[in-house]
Amino acid sequence: MGLKKYKPITPGLRFRIDVTREDLTADEPERSLVYRIPRTGGRNNQGRITAWQRGGGHRKLYRKIDFKRNKRDIPATVKTIEYDPNRSARIALLAYADGEKRYILAPDGLKVGDRVMAGEEVEIKVGNALPLARIPLGMMVHNIELYPGKGGQVARSAGTAAQLMAKEGEWALLKMPSGEIRKFRMECYATIGQVSNVEHVNVSLGKAGRARWRGRRPNVRGVAMNPIHHPMGGGEGRSSGGRHPCSPWGKLTKGLKTRKKRKPSDALIVKRRK
Repeated sequence: MGLKKYKPITPGLRFRIDVTREDLTADEPERSLVYRIPRTGGRNNQGRITAWQRGGGHRKLYRKIDFKRNKRDIPATVKTIEYDPNRSARIALLAYADGEKRYILAPDGLKVGDRVMAGEEVEIKVGNALPLARIPLGMMVHNIELYPGKGGQVARSAGTAAQLMAKEGEWALLKMPSGEIRKFRMECYATIGQVSNVEHVNVSLGKAGRARWRGRRPNVRGVAMNPIHHPMGGGEGRSSGGRHPCSPWGKLTKGLKTRKKRKPSDALIVKRRK
């Protein structure tokens, strides 16, 4: 997998950089594992916008991903590596020995025909899922459970992985992609390897239209608004705002700490990312 640049025959192609797709082996998803989910356009159940700059975008089906990896000690064969419009990583279609099919996040290096398994006594190799207690120190893992049995919630986006640093009693210490070191229960499952599509970080959309295809709408600067709409708006001529950057409601947006003082998970953070 590499990066693809284009000849600038149009303005939109001049700065466009894509990830090549030679790693993909299927054009259509498994019909039994897709379904439609309603799009909110950033609105809540009262119809009010709670997430700005969202809406529109291309229609897409949701692929049901097995984050729990709870089919234990049953071997599975990788049938396809596919594109998923709902996430930055590639996904892999597994066909289990008992006939069931499931999607998982595809680790970097996983190929069609490989065999993977989840369980406490499985081999240490890319794509296999084990409890943290069974994984050797120094290994890179992804799709990590925060709570045993809940399913992977950590290190799921393209190119990410956490490193198992130490084991202390019933806790395992992992270094997050952000640099934070955090405690996890030893019973929590994680998958060996790094998430696929490592070059995703280098993608350049090239034009505003590609952001619109993804459901991302324009973001107007506060200093370009009228004073009735934003605290940084207005002014005679072009103004830089005249105050520290803030939200439409006057909250500082650069450097203001918003984390609760006593959050339960604070006890699990050994070293902050900053």
